[in-house]
Amino acid sequence: MAWSRRGRVVALAVIGGGALFALVVPPVFRTEPKHTTPAARSTTQASQLSDAPQVSFTGMSWRDYHGVGLPYSAADGPRDTGGDLAAGFTQTPQGALLAAVHIAVRANVQWGPTVFEPTIDRQVIGPDAGALADATSRAYERQRGKRPVGAALGRGYVVLEGFRWQGYSPEAASLDLVSAGPGDSDVTVRAVTRLQLHWRDGDWRVVAPPGGTWAGAAAPIESLDGYVRFPGGGG
Repeated sequence: MAWSRRGRVVALAVIGGGALFALVVPPVFRTEPKHTTPAARSTTQASQLSDAPQVSFTGMSWRDYHGVGLPYSAADGPRDTGGDLAAGFTQTPQGALLAAVHIAVRANVQWGPTVFEPTIDRQVIGPDAGALADATSRAYERQRGKRPVGAALGRGYVVLEGFRWQGYSPEAASLDLVSAGPGDSDVTVRAVTRLQLHWRDGDWRVVAPPGGTWAGAAAPIESLDGYVRFPGGGG
């Protein structure tokens, strides 16, 4: 897998500091203790969630989204991908997994306000949704440089490698998503992000991360042991 050289770590969990699934993981993650557990504000009682459900990858295909491979399913969504956005997921474990991936990736500064603003406004909920919107907008202005207002910041350099359920019900879901990207000296760095979802108004919505920053829900990991691997390493 070919990575672009970058001084900062790119990994989904990561949209660290409001940046991409760019998830851009702040350098501090590289010095955190091993086996750090993602921090997340719990919005669902554990008793409401069942044990990890089985997810079938049959019928899923992986397509490029500005450099990031994302899973799609004719059966489980997204059904609506107009305007570079993604919505319309089934009320199933597969639908929840797909929604978590697509919404988290798009709620990111990397693709510009035409993507992250409607994604956060329509598909991110919870007490920190406003803070996430503000932080992402500020990060975009800091990074835009001389690009035209509204322009994307560039392609993503991250691979989604796997996930692990924390729990699922038809009304709520929680999972950890693993992504990998290039660190210093082209060393691959992995991070895991805790994502929580609620079924609301006929579709899945992602709960905003603590404090409105994805860094608050992310942590570094060194291997995929204990995680369900995506077919082909995420496309």
